[in-house]
Amino acid sequence: MSAPVQDSWVWRQRWWLVLAGGLIMGCALGIRHVQGLLMQPVVLERGWSREAFAWSLALQNLVWGLAQPLTGMVADRFGAVRVLLLSAGLYALGLLVMALAPNTAWLTWGNGVLVGVALSGTAFAVVYGALSRLFAPAQRPWALGVAGAMGGLGQFLMVPLTQSLLASWSWQQVVMALALVMLAMAAMAPLLRAPAAAASHVPIAEPSAQSMGAAMRQALTHRGFWLLNAGFLACGFQLAFIAAHLPAYLLDQGLGAQQAGICLALVALANVPGSYVCSWVGGRMRRKHALALLYLIRSAAMLCFVWAPVSANSAYVFSIVMGFLWLGTVPLTNGLVSQVFGVRYLSTLFGLVFFGHQLGGFLGAWLGGVVYEATHSYLWLWWASIALGVLAAVLHWPINDAPAAQPVRGRLAAAGL
Repeated sequence: MSAPVQDSWVWRQRWWLVLAGGLIMGCALGIRHVQGLLMQPVVLERGWSREAFAWSLALQNLVWGLAQPLTGMVADRFGAVRVLLLSAGLYALGLLVMALAPNTAWLTWGNGVLVGVALSGTAFAVVYGALSRLFAPAQRPWALGVAGAMGGLGQFLMVPLTQSLLASWSWQQVVMALALVMLAMAAMAPLLRAPAAAASHVPIAEPSAQSMGAAMRQALTHRGFWLLNAGFLACGFQLAFIAAHLPAYLLDQGLGAQQAGICLALVALANVPGSYVCSWVGGRMRRKHALALLYLIRSAAMLCFVWAPVSANSAYVFSIVMGFLWLGTVPLTNGLVSQVFGVRYLSTLFGLVFFGHQLGGFLGAWLGGVVYEATHSYLWLWWASIALGVLAAVLHWPINDAPAAQPVRGRLAAAGL
């Protein structure tokens, strides 16, 4: 099928494609997003420490990052649909293990290891990789932006759903219900499978004949690839720390559980327009500059929040600002990777970059618990998040965002020589 015909088919199906990707990603990230609401009920009933719960979340981030390149390779080679189906089932299994965990070791195994691996197959790399291959370059910012916005809406809806269930159910029953939601979302995965003739949109200029190993070697020897990886670490640190510990921080500051839940909901709700706007901006200015600006605004928002007296209103404003920028880094970073290295092995290469994000997430979630248990304060983690945001802005600015040169062998093979 020629590219114009394929583009026409994809554009006619565009809403089904972004809906499928957005809902799967929204539920996967939404269930992860509400874990901060589960911390207090789990700790109070089981008698476990915040550090133990934070460790499971930290390990979840690290396992997600370690598994992401491998999951991306499988998706690039065998298709995103299979990965999405298997990962949704694994996600539900991990939540079931968490609900039935008799001790912290089982909590860590279910919520840390199994859910971590499952997230690598139900979130950004696989979903954005599938959409990037289906949509032409000019349409990708729209597709990623709308899918990201739908994902953000799913995260938002997961907060009041979880809160309402916690009001009448035990936390174990709530976690089992979330497992069923994840299984239901698996039914959306086949919608991302295009007809065989339109299965992959790879423009003529793409180094489609390049092997996966060659693509990885090219990326790993590219200075900008490592700068992007290092900068993305700050994003993971900030988001994991805030998602896991903001509710507990607000409770420590005298706010109620309902207000803490509202803050998480506002983060997710603001992420809906924020993801789309950030993706839209990435189509109109250099993505590396947009990323640098985003990190600076995040750091400024956290600085103001820490300095100002904590109140319900200040927490709500902070949540809206952070939520607007919450996942805006992902379509921008994904777009930057595809801009430099192409879309043929995008799930794999973005998975490698995403490891930096998840390493930061591991540190943010885990150190939040460690520092709190040692000092009974989150202040040092707030300062670390601010500093890392500034550092990320500095690292993104010098990235060489020109398309990487296709190896001579790849060009000759693509030409049939």
